Amino acid sequence: MKKSKIRGKVVYQNLGTGFWGIIDESGKEWRPINMPEQLKYEGKKVSVEIREIEEDMSIFMWGTPVKITSFETIMP
Repeated sequence: MKKSKIRGKVVYQNLGTGFWGIIDESGKEWRPINMPEQLKYEGKKVSVEIREIEEDMSIFMWGTPVKITSFETIMP
């Protein structure tokens, strides 16, 4: 699985049961399956290391599913 580091902002998507995501600086949407509680704030700027994963099935039709392997918040 591919690992990468992204910078972006945290967003809450109120679709279905709702979920947290990250939109990176280029506008690409990422859907962490293990979003840390410390990052669950709308608009928070973050730098995260991710690993793309494959899901068998998901009800969310938004973003690329990823697992966060490390993270830090970015001060405004």
